[in-house]
Amino acid sequence: MRRVGILVHPRWEAAQELGRQLEIFLRRHIEEVWLSTAWDEKATQLIVGTDLLVCVGGDGTVLWAARSMVPHRVPIVGVSMGRLAFLAEVQPHEAQDCLLKALQGGGRLEERWLLQATLRDTTTYGLNDVVVGRSHLGRPIDVEVALAGQSIALYRADAVIVATATGSTAYSLSAGGPILPPESRDLVITPVAPHMAASRSIVLPPDSLVSLCIRGEFPGYMSVDGQDETLLPPGQVVQVATSPYWVPFLRLSPPYRDYLLLAQRLGWNPFPGDLNRRPYMEMTEEAHHGPQ
Repeated sequence: MRRVGILVHPRWEAAQELGRQLEIFLRRHIEEVWLSTAWDEKATQLIVGTDLLVCVGGDGTVLWAARSMVPHRVPIVGVSMGRLAFLAEVQPHEAQDCLLKALQGGGRLEERWLLQATLRDTTTYGLNDVVVGRSHLGRPIDVEVALAGQSIALYRADAVIVATATGSTAYSLSAGGPILPPESRDLVITPVAPHMAASRSIVLPPDSLVSLCIRGEFPGYMSVDGQDETLLPPGQVVQVATSPYWVPFLRLSPPYRDYLLLAQRLGWNPFPGDLNRRPYMEMTEEAHHGPQ
């Protein structure tokens, strides 16, 4: 590994300070290190030829980096400065040790697939999701969903989400959608606050072509990863599919840690501490009788 880039959140002073510290640390071990802020157009050029990309901030910084590196496959390590980070698993106090392990060849690569949204002649890539939603508060939107040109549903809802496996733990999850394995190529369609209570999420295979069409008299908005918004007039169609591109995440933990992290972030785990270090019977006794 010869060239490492660091992307920091542009408005987060703590992230910028940590980025500068990591830059100094990395220069002691490798030939070339560059530091830039997320959303800087020059950063997309710096990514080319980079062997490792360190994102310091929250999940939004990681999402920006993942979309910006298409079609290049540069491993990402996320350092979490946020409150609810699923993609950035490294904590600030362990960043230097984790990066040293990465430079020494440690860790595993986890493939996270992107989706693509095509509107007119423009294709936009996203790691989390595409959302087609209402443009007026208090007024639902009608969105027709078609697969391979065949209509399967007409949702009257606040929005309709098409999410990747990565996005299945984001907006889709908060709307009641399922959680997919991190490296799955499947897509999830989830309506947000649908008028019909029977409306549920649909999991689709990776070769699906999803069309979202605005019906009715009111316009809507399309958002990709929550970072781009485009006004959609009535009758406008957005096509969504699994992208041919994926982003490698460099993980320094075993695969099951994704689920332990999810349980911790969402408050599912009633037992404090590391589950991997506690005998099952001990945890079971605590569940019945409380901590001793």
